[in-house]
Amino acid sequence: MRDDRPYDLVLLGATGFTGGLTAEYLARHAPPGLRWALAGRNPGKLAGVRERLAGIDKSLAELPLLTADVTDPASLRAVAERARVVATTVGPYLRHGEPLVAACAAAGTDYVDITGEPEFVDLMYVRHHAEAVRTGARLVHACGFDSVPPDLGVWFTVRQLPADGPISVDGYVRAGGRFSAGTYHSALTALSRAGQAQRAARARRAVEPRPEGRRIRAVPGRVGRAPEAGGWAVPLPTIDPRIVRRSAAARPEYGPDFRYRHFAAVKRLPTVLAAGVGLAALVGLVKLPPARRWLLGRLSPGQGPSGEQRARSWFRVRFVGTGGGRTVVTEVAGGDPGYDETAKMLAESALCLAFDDLPPTAGQVTTVTAMGEALLERLTRAGITFRVLRRH
Repeated sequence: MRDDRPYDLVLLGATGFTGGLTAEYLARHAPPGLRWALAGRNPGKLAGVRERLAGIDKSLAELPLLTADVTDPASLRAVAERARVVATTVGPYLRHGEPLVAACAAAGTDYVDITGEPEFVDLMYVRHHAEAVRTGARLVHACGFDSVPPDLGVWFTVRQLPADGPISVDGYVRAGGRFSAGTYHSALTALSRAGQAQRAARARRAVEPRPEGRRIRAVPGRVGRAPEAGGWAVPLPTIDPRIVRRSAAARPEYGPDFRYRHFAAVKRLPTVLAAGVGLAALVGLVKLPPARRWLLGRLSPGQGPSGEQRARSWFRVRFVGTGGGRTVVTEVAGGDPGYDETAKMLAESALCLAFDDLPPTAGQVTTVTAMGEALLERLTRAGITFRVLRRH
């Protein structure tokens, strides 16, 4: 566990909006004796964050501040070598993330982020998974709204079903609130790099082992009525199904033949049609550099809604699982998905890796594979609900 290192946890990106919320969450909820630090490229801004945290807990007035820049690999290595876990909110990760992943993999340091970028995650597997396995580092991507609720929610669902036969799960996402500026920039980047993302996925498939004697699939669904979703189901092309599929490939409780589909739940058909037209237009625009620059300038990282706006935000992800002649309907629900709950999920994931009794894993792993029950219990205590709605 590398207890000889001076810090249990280092947070990179606390001067940003979501990073600042993560720091505030740690200030309010970190266990006594947590040895942690803030890291970033601007000592003055870090000091400002520390002053804000001292208003929550006066003992944090002396919280250590570490200088680290994503353009300076040596500074990131120095941080990784002094920490047991490093959490980062500095995105888009495809542009800024790899040097820290490389540093943590080399140093045997656990790593968590909130990326929702499939191309980045695939590239990091190809380039750094083997080194992390060698050093014992756990590299856990997508520890925010992407993709903790779907990953843990599907796992929670399949555990209600027999594991000796085929299992199918459909997930339906409904949320009220603003997505973060970081998510916005990451989504636009992903839409503009479809070809590169496909090549990264192929490169990963070429080197990633597949489960023997089992069939694991995440398949696109179709637009249609979905009573359990309360309206219409629209296929949601996020990173979430890929994360679920990788958890299923690693765990026997998903059964010998597992299939997952992922949808947005929409109440009215006109909303579905308008969203389809808007997405088609957006895909065309982001491929044009001037239009992409204009779109990226509409919302800057570091910006976010007020506390009052976030307090009115919410999310619910409903799952319908079938297997062994049974059907179970479950739900994961919480508050503001883009900011407050993402900060909570990231912080609790980092604390879980630092302190909980977990199964031995290494390399690039999912939240279910790395943390499973321990993280589910942490998030339940923190106010995110996991519940069974119906069985039949």
